[in-house]
Amino acid sequence: MHLGSLIAATASYLQARVNRGEWLLRIENIDPPRELAGADLQIIESLRAHGFHWDGDVLYQNNSIERCRAVIADLLARDLAYPCTCSREQIRKVARSGPVGLIYPGTCRGNHGGDMIDAPHAIRVRTTDARVAFDDALRGRIDCDIPSRIGDFIVRRKDGLVAYSLAVVIDDHAQGITEVVRGADLLDFTPAHLHLQNILGLSTPHYMHVPIAVNAAGDKLSKQTKAPPIDDATPAANLVRCLQFLRQTPPATLATAKLADVWDWSVAHWDPVDLAAMRESPAF
Repeated sequence: MHLGSLIAATASYLQARVNRGEWLLRIENIDPPRELAGADLQIIESLRAHGFHWDGDVLYQNNSIERCRAVIADLLARDLAYPCTCSREQIRKVARSGPVGLIYPGTCRGNHGGDMIDAPHAIRVRTTDARVAFDDALRGRIDCDIPSRIGDFIVRRKDGLVAYSLAVVIDDHAQGITEVVRGADLLDFTPAHLHLQNILGLSTPHYMHVPIAVNAAGDKLSKQTKAPPIDDATPAANLVRCLQFLRQTPPATLATAKLADVWDWSVAHWDPVDLAAMRESPAF
């Protein structure tokens, strides 16, 4: 775990505890080529070291793959999705840019689920005339015309792996999630999640997208940007840094206090209202 992960975990944990809800731990391991052996156990141990207590068992997202594949088959059967054989280079030459990347121009929309597609292909969801709106707890009303801002998005990659956008929607429903607290880097793609919920007849959770931590270059802290791992030996100090980032005002003495005291103060004082005005993330 890096500091950005800990910030998101802290915000979601406090939001759950303050509202007397359950906080669930899900390991989203559906991309084997990018997974590091033992990373899941390191994450779990880091969370424990920082005093997080989750409700129920840890859910591994790869256990939902067969359920996701069944949903994809259903979408194809209802002509709500289609096979796409386009390469990245083909798309790059004709697509325009949008908030979440290149907007697919619909080249393969004429394909249907019953067609025999011998070439490697992804599966895309049709978004013609799709429009959604939702109220984010921090950002307010979000209204999105999906075809013009996101386009027909992928639910199964060309290599056969299920896309996160589908897996997260399926797992949220299966776990009965009522509130999602996560980084603002996922805000622009949330309308795609709502579109899936709508066509699959699933309920939509409430969303809160908190600001993300960035490095000196302005890039999101992540494995790809070589964000340093957090030091599990200094959990109180780490949590205080998270609280400061989240616009809370912890006393300096909490950095050397017992973990239980840090969490007691955090739950008693949690108020995310100031995050709504936070448009630029401080660098770490």
